[in-house]
Amino acid sequence: MQEETINIPKRDQEKTTGSISSFIDEKMKESQTSGVVIGLSGGLDSSTTAYLCAKTIKSDKILGIIMPTVTTPSEDIEDAIIVAETLGIEYEIIHVDDLIAPFTDLCIHTKDKGLDHRDIANANLKARIRMMILYYHANDLNRLVVGTGNRTELLVGYFTKYGDGGVDILPIGDLYKTEVRLLASQIGVPVEIIKKPPTAGLWAGQTDEEELGIKYEVLDRILYLMIDKNLDDNEIAQKLEIPLNEVLRIKMRINNSQHKSEPAQSPGLLE
Repeated sequence: MQEETINIPKRDQEKTTGSISSFIDEKMKESQTSGVVIGLSGGLDSSTTAYLCAKTIKSDKILGIIMPTVTTPSEDIEDAIIVAETLGIEYEIIHVDDLIAPFTDLCIHTKDKGLDHRDIANANLKARIRMMILYYHANDLNRLVVGTGNRTELLVGYFTKYGDGGVDILPIGDLYKTEVRLLASQIGVPVEIIKKPPTAGLWAGQTDEEELGIKYEVLDRILYLMIDKNLDDNEIAQKLEIPLNEVLRIKMRINNSQHKSEPAQSPGLLE
């Protein structure tokens, strides 16, 4: 094995931080906005993004919104508060369960059919309501909504369309999940948050890696060899010593979720 083709090359963390800070500053100037709004979940990605924002703009120009539901672990709320207070940024806690409740009886078409679509719809609804809360505040304050998605999530479609995917900018959108961890440790994100199992908090006990069916360390290497190195499926499986079917499963996930990252399509009658 050639180890350098398997591991994602390590970035210069200081240079990466500087580039992301310049990006945030540039986008604020382009949009003529006066600050940013960010959803704080108490997890790695939102905490790292908040720290990067705080390195770029004044703390009074950053609003963190914590949006728990009944399935949100109390430690996540506590960690989100710690991040906000450590950075000295304003924060609000808005419980979204009461906003979700009116939707539960709106659609009767899948009841009693033994389908899990209702659970998926309810999970996505949480993300979409959170998006609306963020944009309401951003519009009212003339600010940008800062997304917290990383490259791994974006490539495999692990986000809700028009939910957590509905943002203005994605500061860590070029970093794989494992790269975000490294950057987080460099810029001072609490180690407890870095080590915490990643979760979207959409239902009780949910974790990213269990839902994805793969560890981020392995997934990131597959994506790196597939996307960055452009290796074929068999080469990837051989180099990582994993079943070919696992590589094909990830490739299918990428293909099936591309619509999430693209504008809605029209028939092309004007071409």
